[in-house]
This record gives sequence, C-alpha cells and structure tokens, in this order.
Amino acid sequence: MSKDPVLVTGAAGFIGFHTTLRLLQDGRNVVGIDNLNEYYDVQLKKDRLQELDNFQNFIFVKGDIAEKNTMESIWSEHGPFKEVIHLAAQAGVRYSLENPYSYITSNCMGHLTVMEMCRHTEGFKHLVYASSSSVYGGNEKLPYSTKESVDQPISLYAATKRADELMSYTYSHLFSIPQTGLRFFTVYGPWGRPDMALFIFTKAIIEGKPLPVFNHGEMRRDFTYIDDIVEGILGTLNNPPPKDRKSPPCRVLNIGNSKSEQLMDFIAVIEDSLGKTASFDFKDMQPGDVKETYADIAETEELTGFSPKTSISDGIPRFVTWYKNYYDVA
Repeated sequence: MSKDPVLVTGAAGFIGFHTTLRLLQDGRNVVGIDNLNEYYDVQLKKDRLQELDNFQNFIFVKGDIAEKNTMESIWSEHGPFKEVIHLAAQAGVRYSLENPYSYITSNCMGHLTVMEMCRHTEGFKHLVYASSSSVYGGNEKLPYSTKESVDQPISLYAATKRADELMSYTYSHLFSIPQTGLRFFTVYGPWGRPDMALFIFTKAIIEGKPLPVFNHGEMRRDFTYIDDIVEGILGTLNNPPPKDRKSPPCRVLNIGNSKSEQLMDFIAVIEDSLGKTASFDFKDMQPGDVKETYADIAETEELTGFSPKTSISDGIPRFVTWYKNYYDVA
C-alpha cells in the first residue's frame, strides 16, 4: 500500500470526514484541509475532526482551497500530493439563491486552484472530485445517464458543478491530468449535514414539529448511504482513467444507490426508527429543486467495482442511532 499522503479537501465535511476516516483506517497518510465555514453548525465539523485526530497518520490544516498561497503552502509543507480527493465546496441548492458569490469562490475558484496544484506535481496520479446529481437539472429521462446532455442547470449550485466538470475536461486535455468527477446522489448517514432532509425530518419529529415537505410530498430521490459512497470514492481513486492519445484522461461517473425512493416512504422509515408519528407542513416546489433523481451506475460499476449495498431500511436507523447519541436524545 502506498505511503504517499492523500490530500482530502473538505475533510471536516460529511463526505470528507467519512472518506478520510476510511483512508486512515486503511493505514493511508492523510492531510485534510477545510475552512470550517459557518454554512451549518461549526461544532459538528469540529467534532468530526476530533474523531480524525485520534489517528497519528492524520494532519489537519485550516484553510481555504480558493486561496493559491494557502494551497502552495500545504503542498510545500506536507506534499507533494499525487492523489487528491477534492470534496470541499459550498453545498446546497437552496442556499445558492441567498449567497451566490460563495458558490463561485468555493466551487469554481477552489476547483481551479486544486487543479493548478495537481498540474504542477510531477508524476501526479489521480484527482477525484465531487460533482453532483444537480447537474441533470430538469432532465426528465430516467435513470440519469452521464451520456445525457447536462447543459441546462436550474440552480447556480448545479451550474458551478457543471463548470467544474468542464474545467476538468479542459485541464485533462491540456495537461493530461487524470481526473474523475463523481455525481453524488442524495448522500445520507451518521454525521450527516443538518441542512439535509434526513437530519431536518429526524429533528422535527423528535421535537414534535411539523415536517417541511416540498411539492406536497410528490418527490423521489436516489438516497445513497455514506458507507457505499466512500466505497465508490476509494474504488474510483484506485482506478484512474488511462492516459492515451485518443482522449483526455478525464471522465464523469454517477455514484448513487440506483433506486429512486418515494419521499413519503423515506419519512415512514424515519417514523418507524423513532417510534413516533410525524405531522406535515406541505409546501410548493422550491426554486432550483427537482422532482425526481435516479442514477444509472452501470458504467461506475464496470470501471470501479462500485456496488451499493445499503437500503434506506438499514441506513436510516443507523443515522437515527447516531443522532440520539450525539444529541443525547432519549
């Protein structure tokens, strides 16, 4: 197993934390960077980092990936990094309506800065970066396939993620940098984000408050458990696109559960896990949101060995158990 350090951006985030944890458990040396922004509870991010600090093979740097000097300093002091898992981003479709500037800085400038560092690293092996199922926009052809056009995003968040994919293609074409973008589909699980449906619904049911349910519950999502996502990320990292003269070493893959679940069925599993009944505040569809997501993962399975195993009936109770322990709920 390689002892070269892996750089994980967004290491204090939900997916970044779990990915880093798995790498550390596998014996890899990991350097994590995160700016610990206040988009959601910073204490949750700090508590994730505290879990990672139990490993001697982990180094954390607080910094902003969009700042060139910061990245150069990390590369100089802790690198060079020949493998990078780039998960740092300003997340959230709805928040992009309120604070658009942060999305351009974090998602576009941040992505460019990471690529620039990889570009100037001799013997660089693979950049795996986070894209999003949001790039499919209002596409009604299901399941979503990477072969379909995704040039009509319906949120600024989605537009920045599509821009990342296009920049990656350009850099792979110009500089032959092996890159894989992963279009994540609604990730959930322990240590999850407070702005995501599972967290919001669990909290509301426990507190006896009505659940905000958009499009009057007529929504479907390809809910993907965090452990499956991590397996997909690491399987991808170990299988970079080949360098040949026919095409740039660049690709985009879906990473989802490949099963579209009714939102109300999802809520029913939460109710069952908590032993409590929910009340509802049905709302119209939010701007920038989509009615249904569903991933075609055949190519991902073929290229990386990715094979999701966790159903919502298994994954949701694990989150509920974590939530009760973390917040000391009886």
